Amino acid sequence: MNSPRKPLATTKPRTIVLVGMMGAGKTTIGRRLAPRLNLPFFDADEEIEKAAGMSISELFQSHSEESFRRGEAGVIKRLLGGPPHVLATGGGALTHPDTRALIANTTISIWLKADLDVLLSRATKRSTRPLLKNDNPIKILERLSKEREAFYAQADIHIDSQSGPHMHTVDLIIEKLSALSDIKIPDPNDAT
Repeated sequence: MNSPRKPLATTKPRTIVLVGMMGAGKTTIGRRLAPRLNLPFFDADEEIEKAAGMSISELFQSHSEESFRRGEAGVIKRLLGGPPHVLATGGGALTHPDTRALIANTTISIWLKADLDVLLSRATKRSTRPLLKNDNPIKILERLSKEREAFYAQADIHIDSQSGPHMHTVDLIIEKLSALSDIKIPDPNDAT
């Protein structure tokens, strides 16, 4: 499936990539995590929309999912070619083999895992989720979770993203990242 992982202990800082199902909180957590790490934040879906000049829903309507995933892979490759940052991927980004390999070999990936009821509650708050429009959302989320779990499980760090304060999840991520020698966590009390 993937190439062998590069060791986490390196001297070069790497991008932090958040992966997981729609509704796992990747964007919300990423926006809160990035300032804690003094890194910029990017949302892959937002970057795809900017590049395409249309919404994700419109892209799914006018192109196949396979075509969308190829475009998504290109946007993620461009983003990962830049300086370190925090990146929230789309829920299906890891289904593309090139994206999986790039994330596995160049970043520190974090799987935000959430129970099905949490995913359903969060994902159905937005009507812009194209994969949830054609059938029962809980059945779709259940099927996609099963199909993608093996890809998500390859992430370097696994974090439970449950309902509750998002900063609790951010604190858990910071704790896990602190154990890695190539991540310098800024001291929030340091004003410099």
